Amino acid sequence: MTPSAPARAAARQPRPISLADFRAAAREVLPAAAFDYLEGGAADEHTVRWNAEAYERLALLPRVLTGTSGVDTRRTLHGTELPSPVLLAPTAAHGLFHPEAEAATVRGAAAAGALTTVSTFSTLTLEEIGAAATGPWWFQLYVQRDRALTEELVHRARAAGAGACVVTVDTPVTGLRERDLRNGFALPSHGTPANLAGSRPGAPGSAHRGIHDPRIDPAVGWADLERLRTVSGLPVLAKGIVRPDDARRAAEAGIGVWMSNHGGRNLDTAAPPLATLPAVAAAVAGRVPVVVDGGIRRGTDVVKALALGADAVAIGRPYVWGLAVDGADGVSAALRALHRETELALALLGAPDLASLTPDLVAPAR
Repeated sequence: MTPSAPARAAARQPRPISLADFRAAAREVLPAAAFDYLEGGAADEHTVRWNAEAYERLALLPRVLTGTSGVDTRRTLHGTELPSPVLLAPTAAHGLFHPEAEAATVRGAAAAGALTTVSTFSTLTLEEIGAAATGPWWFQLYVQRDRALTEELVHRARAAGAGACVVTVDTPVTGLRERDLRNGFALPSHGTPANLAGSRPGAPGSAHRGIHDPRIDPAVGWADLERLRTVSGLPVLAKGIVRPDDARRAAEAGIGVWMSNHGGRNLDTAAPPLATLPAVAAAVAGRVPVVVDGGIRRGTDVVKALALGADAVAIGRPYVWGLAVDGADGVSAALRALHRETELALALLGAPDLASLTPDLVAPAR
């Protein structure tokens, strides 16, 4: 029997021990266009680079002789206790990366004790994902022009087991994804969004033609998020906040803050979330949790974000690398690698738990 391409690639590669290793292995097994779809950002991809470089520009100042004999990485978010402050950010079309798609993702995340955020544009239906999930998960929502469909999606997610609704607020239009344009990339049949099957795109007026998506409503406002909280009966988070004034308004409305610039995939040269995290955390003042994503590749990145005011962090591309390499086992292995690094960073910082991560542990590196 001839080995498959992934099996041949796995035989050539040493066992991944870091997220960078998983990225290299994923590049070996994925078609070039699928890898570019995952990796690519908007325009010149400055923001993609800046997200990671923001962490590199910060140094850690460890405490010594603290008598730390163990570390506790538990964190409670919206009533759910998690063994780690690392969440899975929503990413679309997992069928592009593994035949078992999001079913493998939620199984792998649960095995590592992590919470998954499931995309509106998932390959599998919410019901299929909920049946496969053995751990907590949230639902990421793109508000549709068809508001009846929007409410239906939220009700389906809750019925399938979702514990919160994460509303993407930074995508009134899709960014300029030049890698995809050069590749002539389009989602294949095994990557199309199952949750929108049978639905019809809205009929945008003349102001909504051209750059606007025929399904996603660009005119979403704060009142829509407050209504979704009432309609869903779930905690609601706004994903895509980077400004303190927006964060303050969300907190005043009881809406969770998810700091993100969409992984650098929307507005190129947008600021890295880490750059405004201290100001956002101050504006929120503990009224709602603050989640931050973008550029996290090491456990030291995790502790830097938490020290500067985040309650949790989220990763996107890195767990998809694991999914591409080895399905559910690859997802859990990538998460465990990052968790181990986080534990080591806490111990070496002299911080016994997440509450011990304070701003004085971080300084500019250059």
